[in-house]
Amino acid sequence: MSEQEKINGWAGTRRGMPRVGDTAECRLDISERHIDLFTQMSGDRNPLHTDRAAAEQSRFGGLIVQGGVTTGILNAVVAEDLPGPGSVFLSVDWKFSKPVYVGDTITGRVEIVSVREDKPFCNIRTTVENQKGEICVSGDAVTYTTPLPQ
Repeated sequence: MSEQEKINGWAGTRRGMPRVGDTAECRLDISERHIDLFTQMSGDRNPLHTDRAAAEQSRFGGLIVQGGVTTGILNAVVAEDLPGPGSVFLSVDWKFSKPVYVGDTITGRVEIVSVREDKPFCNIRTTVENQKGEICVSGDAVTYTTPLPQ
């Protein structure tokens, strides 16, 4: 670990300081189980997510997953890969441009846009796309990474 990493707060993190342009991604096959678990956890029982007949009659034409499920993959990328363990979101600005359906395969992607020189903060670009390459969610976020015990 460099002296700069020790000074600016990245010391003790498993990956060290990320670099501008670094990317990471994660893929997930969406099932009704994801909707069921999120519904239990959040209480979001919107018929577009939980009532097949109602969802099929809507403009969406079928069950769509909650936004929290869709963006949850970005939590996984941030916490597991980039910036990595000890990282949390401080702020997010996301645009939902396409629904995610049961049966879709989504890919969450994070790209480091900037890294603070004095503290373990990153500005990141985030996207979630489906198996057709269509962007479902896009936006920017700020993360903070705290050192974890080794």
